[in-house]
Amino acid sequence: MKLPIYLDYNATTPVDKQVLDCLLPFFSENFGNAASRSHLYGWTAQEAVETARQQVADLIGAETKEIVFTSGATESNNLIIKGLFESSFPLKRHIITAETEHKAVLDVCKHLEKLGAEVSYLKPDNVGNITLEQVQKATREDTFLITVMFANNEIGTIQPIQAIGAWAKEKNICFHTDATQALGKISVNVNEMNIDALSLSGHKLYAPKGVGALYLKKKSPATHLMAQMDGGKHERGFRSGTLNVAGIVGLGKACELARNSLLFENQKLSVLRDKLEQGILQNVSNTQVNGNPTNRLPNLTNISFGGVDGENLLMSFRDIAVSSGSACTSASVEPSYVLKSIGLSDELAYASIRFSLGKYTTEAEIDFTIKYVREVVEALR
Repeated sequence: MKLPIYLDYNATTPVDKQVLDCLLPFFSENFGNAASRSHLYGWTAQEAVETARQQVADLIGAETKEIVFTSGATESNNLIIKGLFESSFPLKRHIITAETEHKAVLDVCKHLEKLGAEVSYLKPDNVGNITLEQVQKATREDTFLITVMFANNEIGTIQPIQAIGAWAKEKNICFHTDATQALGKISVNVNEMNIDALSLSGHKLYAPKGVGALYLKKKSPATHLMAQMDGGKHERGFRSGTLNVAGIVGLGKACELARNSLLFENQKLSVLRDKLEQGILQNVSNTQVNGNPTNRLPNLTNISFGGVDGENLLMSFRDIAVSSGSACTSASVEPSYVLKSIGLSDELAYASIRFSLGKYTTEAEIDFTIKYVREVVEALR
């Protein structure tokens, strides 16, 4: 058993060996530009990109023409939110989102507010859920976008995506979801769930960093957005720039593997997560689990440790790699805004740890972690 034990899979994942084997040739042997249509090198790259596009589409129940490759979910979020704002403003200027969204959504919305957008930030209940009724109440005549993440990256709470999507469809409003944390862990079908646009990142799926995609449903408000990157009209004009062929090949293979192993991984992770969670709750006093107790990601538990200084707690976990929140805000000295939004005090939010498991997590690692967490917390107290 290698130390420190990695339990921060919601921050990033290692590249799967099968994914690596698929993408490596595209760095050296098959190095062509997918936009070069006059020779074999370009044709080979283009064919690989289209195979990957099919693999990504298959994972979410989409069509290949609805997949736009990007550098990751942050770019995808920027493209859909800013692009739709540009094509809708000033006739429509209102966005609905939630307080617990990833910064890649919240910071984009705050930027657009400076340009004239008006944003409703819905407050979740004490387990992190927002309701359809909240969305309906917030909807206005000038609402052009509803953006609600599929599953929260810090507490794992899964939102009522299908119901919100149905409401957006009825009102002819674009419904976007950041599904970065959901894909590969739970089933996602864009048509069944009434999703117009969906963001994803490769590095949460055992693919490389720096590659992702945006799903844009054909014949929906999502397809009327303005490009945010100009210079060649790649990706049907939505995202110019030479394609990251190796990364895209890796993303495609990762999506194929995720689709084929979804049920197995879901069940395996649920069992290991429950064992870890119960082991800590039963062996460490004054602890609580944050987020929806049942409707949440199978690989994640967020636990608060009362009576412990949060910074000391995180720094003391030298033999396990965990986090106190999103990787994008880990350098912040502020307590998690997600945990504060669901009602935790600053003190308890500081002393909360996210344990996120992955496909390489073993039962032996869970047994070690339970014992180790108890020893560290007892020593600090």
